[in-house]
Amino acid sequence: MPTPKAKPSIYDLKITLLGIEPPIWRRIQVPSTLLLCCLHDAFQAVMGWTDSHLHQFEQDGRYWGVPQTDEFGDLELLDETKVPVGKLLLAEGDSLVYLYDFGDNWRHEVLLEKIVPVDGPPPKPICLAGERRCPPEDVGGPSGYQEFLEVIFEPGHEEFEHYRQWAGDPVHAEEFDVATVNKILERMRWPKRHRR
Repeated sequence: MPTPKAKPSIYDLKITLLGIEPPIWRRIQVPSTLLLCCLHDAFQAVMGWTDSHLHQFEQDGRYWGVPQTDEFGDLELLDETKVPVGKLLLAEGDSLVYLYDFGDNWRHEVLLEKIVPVDGPPPKPICLAGERRCPPEDVGGPSGYQEFLEVIFEPGHEEFEHYRQWAGDPVHAEEFDVATVNKILERMRWPKRHRR
């Protein structure tokens, strides 16, 4: 007799960018059936990253990502297109790490805060809340971002003009607009096979 398929549920996830104070975080809802490749897309949208660098998921010494990017097989990457988030996060309080940009080493804690049963087809990802804007790409990780913040809000600093031109003006490090993020998520394509 075949094993019954687990019913899909909705996961309330909190994503916190590690190494930054005060914290930069997002709270989102995703279906438990969402594949890791699509969870990556959702994280990019809600955090504000531009998907310009490699990424991977980590849990208990195992790694998921795009196997083609593991040229030498050092990481033994498992294929993220075949694993739903519900296979890694099983109970409230479970967590994993989402790493974005191996150079800047942006590590995000992904915490399963709540599991909500759902009847009918699983919904698209949605952002519920968040704090602070994501750092600019290629800023140099947490320490580089701290230096960037010290300079960008100090007009008399010798590097101020350089940083302002590089990052654009003005910089609103404390702002986060959940409505704008949800418009982006709504426009994204979420194929049913990725939400099965």
